[in-house]
Amino acid sequence: MHEALVTGGSGFLGSHLCDALLARGDSVLCVDNFFTSQRSNVKHLIGRTDFELLRHDVVFPLHVEVDRIFNLACPASPVHYQFDPVQTTKTSVIGAINMLGLAKRLGIRVLQASTSEVYGDPTIHPQDEGYWGRVNPIGPRSCYDEGKRCAETLFFDYHRQNNLEIKVMRIFNTYGPRMHPNDGRVVSNFIIQAMKNEPITIYGDGTQTRSFCYVDDLIGGMLAFMDSPPELTGPVNFGNPHECSMLELAERILQLVDSRSKLDFMPLPQDDPLQRCPDITIAKTKLGWEPRVNLEDGLKETVSWFRHVIDNPK
Repeated sequence: MHEALVTGGSGFLGSHLCDALLARGDSVLCVDNFFTSQRSNVKHLIGRTDFELLRHDVVFPLHVEVDRIFNLACPASPVHYQFDPVQTTKTSVIGAINMLGLAKRLGIRVLQASTSEVYGDPTIHPQDEGYWGRVNPIGPRSCYDEGKRCAETLFFDYHRQNNLEIKVMRIFNTYGPRMHPNDGRVVSNFIIQAMKNEPITIYGDGTQTRSFCYVDDLIGGMLAFMDSPPELTGPVNFGNPHECSMLELAERILQLVDSRSKLDFMPLPQDDPLQRCPDITIAKTKLGWEPRVNLEDGLKETVSWFRHVIDNPK
């Protein structure tokens, strides 16, 4: 049983992590500044004696007593992280410094939720953890990409310099209930547009691919990684190695929603990668982890959740 700090704990991934930690008997301090997250994601947990919600921005130091830290705080979709790019970089870099400093003071293990964006627009496929990436350091996505890359640097320097126990996980596209309806991510975009019978916005020709991992699978991997032996520091890829083109995703969602939407093709945004797919060999061999929820079943659950949100506005 642990006392876990979850930064960004009211966000999409963070709220599911809080649920999973509580379900296995841990107590949770959920920290969030509610810049992009929704308080409703953890509303069902408020009032529990093993759950505490604290409004706080990780850019400022935090003085608490816990025995594990999951650092998930950062806007994670282009719409949100490009709204205030300077704050996004500060959240990734200064937030990492503050959480690492707290972990060092307490002598505890800390996990960094990094991202497949550290690979940029890759020249190898699929991407394994040894690939250094191809990232534009001055583009519109750089605040997120380079912020996360710098956070990884800090984690490994704290590990080498202070013998701190770290876990760095690189998260590929994840979807599921509690996604923000207006986060601009492709799954939520397509579902909302399909439900409203609006044109489905496809950037480029739709042949670019992503791999989509259902949130329950991802959180299971996160917990397994955090519980693994200290020598497994990462980085470790977590995602679904099955690729799906944007056209295929749109067609699946149109069928699930029974929508009359048409496809609307738009120019590809700057620095948007054409392929993104994880090599999960390390996660499979070291942790026995791989995704189990197929795309069809995961999309059904996600569509059902969005229907509930649209039918029951706040």
